[in-house]
Amino acid sequence: MEREAKTSQIGEIKSRFDKMTAAVFVDYKGMTVERVSKLRTEFRKAGVEYKVCKNTLINQALKDASYAAKLKPFLRGMTGIAWSYEDPSAAAKVVKAFMKEADGEKLSIKAGLIDGSVLDAKAVADQLATMPGKNELRAQLLATLQAPLQQFVALLQAPAQNFVYVLSAKEKKE
Repeated sequence: MEREAKTSQIGEIKSRFDKMTAAVFVDYKGMTVERVSKLRTEFRKAGVEYKVCKNTLINQALKDASYAAKLKPFLRGMTGIAWSYEDPSAAAKVVKAFMKEADGEKLSIKAGLIDGSVLDAKAVADQLATMPGKNELRAQLLATLQAPLQQFVALLQAPAQNFVYVLSAKEKKE
């Protein structure tokens, strides 16, 4: 690889790390091209960007980052990086779901990165992949905001409803 191409790739990798909310580092050793293509498709559906990168280029791109030293031991062998830009747990969820499939055992998580913190493979699978997504959090927030209003409306309707019950009971009595 020529120096200009390397510099360009280092800049590209660095810009992805600057934009990302989370990243998952995976080892894809032993996977067939068909399975890797399927994994890439799953990443695209989830809005995750995936790229296979040379470890030396990743080290060069992250040399100024505070977490570079913690991440360096994980950058051995074949490394694929899945960057999440919107939902921090999207990449981890895709990887975990893919690993559950029949041929997914060849895919393994090396590490994860979220808000400058390096996570080991177990933390990525157990914590990051089980975090609720953006849409789930929005739904929970909306339900929390609506609950007091629903109770208030029920309280406002109670006197009229009770009056209807009294009339209904009186009608049945006669």
